[in-house]
Amino acid sequence: MQNNLKDIADFEDIYLSFYPRLKRFAQEYVANEEDAENIVQDIFMDLWTKREFLSSQINLTAYLFTNIKNRCIDFLRHRMVVLNTTHAMQEEFELTMQMKLQSLEALDEQIISDANIETIIDNAIQSLPERCRQIFIMNKIEGKKQKIIAEELNISLNTVENQMAIAYQKLREILKDYLPILFFLLI
Repeated sequence: MQNNLKDIADFEDIYLSFYPRLKRFAQEYVANEEDAENIVQDIFMDLWTKREFLSSQINLTAYLFTNIKNRCIDFLRHRMVVLNTTHAMQEEFELTMQMKLQSLEALDEQIISDANIETIIDNAIQSLPERCRQIFIMNKIEGKKQKIIAEELNISLNTVENQMAIAYQKLREILKDYLPILFFLLI
């Protein structure tokens, strides 16, 4: 078999000859048949693209198997990053759920039935700086979108977002003993 890849017929011969071996090799490492096929297809696309630059003196077998090895390594490294990221996100989700569960279990029914809860929340909102309080009330009590608030107050959307962040931070500090109720009523 010639290594002259400039001829379509020669390329087809190379493809038919090497495709099954390259696919078996890739599938041994990446496990999934579809992924193995995609990797091999990419190698042949790359080979076709570079055909003009490849010397007829190259060892085609070595070239293709080095390429398949490197593509499999890249694929597996990428898969590990994805799996690690997914695992980290799952751990974070589980931690969040655990915190929410503990919060609900610790929720004192006295807080829920406390007749003064509305007064406590109202006092906390009233303690916010004026502009911050105005934006918070427009958003959370009146139900206006932040973009509408920015337009009505003739301020930037960024300012609205910053003021809301300040409001949440201050309310969390003030209402730390009532956080589950705060989330239930305002968020």
